[in-house]
Amino acid sequence: MATLIGRVKETEELVRLEKSDRSEFVAIYGRRRVGKTFLIDKTFEGRLAFEMSGIIEGSKADQLQAFSDALNAAGALTEEGIKDWHGAFLCLQNYLEHLDVKGKKIVFIDELPCLDTPRSGLVKTLEHFWNSWASKRDDIMLIVCGSATSWMVRNIIDNHGGLHNRITKEIHLRQFSLKETEEYLQAKGCRWNRLMITQLYMVLGGIPYYLSLIDEKKSMSENIDRLFFSQDGELKQEYRRLYKSLFNSPERYIDMVELLAANKQGMTRAEIGKVLKMTSNGHLSNMLEDLEYCDFIRSFRTRDKKIRTNMLLYQLTDFFTIFHYTFCRAKTTDQHFWSNTIETSTQNSWYGLAFERVCFAHIPQIINALGVNRIHTEYYSWRSRESVKPAQIDLIIERADQLVNVCEIKFSKSEYKITQEEEIKIANRINDFKDETQIRHGIVPTLITTYGLRGNTHSSVVAETVVMNQLFE
Repeated sequence: MATLIGRVKETEELVRLEKSDRSEFVAIYGRRRVGKTFLIDKTFEGRLAFEMSGIIEGSKADQLQAFSDALNAAGALTEEGIKDWHGAFLCLQNYLEHLDVKGKKIVFIDELPCLDTPRSGLVKTLEHFWNSWASKRDDIMLIVCGSATSWMVRNIIDNHGGLHNRITKEIHLRQFSLKETEEYLQAKGCRWNRLMITQLYMVLGGIPYYLSLIDEKKSMSENIDRLFFSQDGELKQEYRRLYKSLFNSPERYIDMVELLAANKQGMTRAEIGKVLKMTSNGHLSNMLEDLEYCDFIRSFRTRDKKIRTNMLLYQLTDFFTIFHYTFCRAKTTDQHFWSNTIETSTQNSWYGLAFERVCFAHIPQIINALGVNRIHTEYYSWRSRESVKPAQIDLIIERADQLVNVCEIKFSKSEYKITQEEEIKIANRINDFKDETQIRHGIVPTLITTYGLRGNTHSSVVAETVVMNQLFE
């Protein structure tokens, strides 16, 4: 079995909970393919008392049969068949009561949302199992897991009924960082440099399953062609499956995602509602929350004369989704499409925008590289309301030491060179920002790029530089 890469904090926390002096109820959520099941399998290898997984799109009978099969596999044979969830959890309770093991009896139910078929009564039964029996003991560790992240949050973690405040630990499992991605690829035998790893991250993000499909004997371009554009590409159908596995009505979510893909700088909730003809109500808010729970989008604050907390911008950030939307929707018949479009303006323009998203996914590393991780910082975006061609600064880091890093993010395959025209644009953006916000802090023009800044007569417009290697820390 493969080695567990990264996940250090999550593993340490799970082991700590296993050794606690009370029963524990752990909820783990995160998007499809992010490695939730693998985390549990490796952390508790050989120590699970009971494990089962829900069947995607299965009926109630299918789910109960899967639960029954798991009980049989554990040696908890029952003479009578399981007819409902009350009987299923009663059998599990009886099995655990008579199980003689040292330490916690660990129960792992994977893809829990699949078990909650219409009128199944699953959640009520789970509440009863935990509240009336498991929580009163000190030797049970119940771990529930699911890719349908919004279901997990609303029905288990933020449950307002019998499970309210019953979860003892929630773990939101997110994609790998650049550093973890590098470690994963090295473990596979990939000897790629960090620029290639960053470029791959722009396509696949840090999703472990997608990274597992990489053929270390092929180049990055060959791998992208093989996965997305070859006749039987393993990720050709993933886009449809991804959203279908997460949402009961995926079409509306896909509409929202594709709208945000077409508006790369982000949109407000009101703007999204207007285009999709949805009133700005609870349903729209829930859909945005669902996408944010799944790490497909991010919400971020903007600034006028002060940081605005009442108007968020929503931006699509999922690397896989954006790559699919940009390059795969046309359904090209060229099975070497990616290799054949290297260095074209389309691909180069996409790299520029994708590198911005890589930086947004590594803001803690940027703050650390600037040496301000020990002081209070706030980050946000800014859009001009007055300039004729609206200026925008995607990342501004406001610091408690009365300084503000105004960040320019530039992708380059070598040292970045600032031209006279760009020097003027940077100066104009900063002046517009100062005039419109009336900020009194000192401004620190900052460049975030791959290999650093090439010195010339225009480079002095930049005061600080963050390079790609620092994003790997």
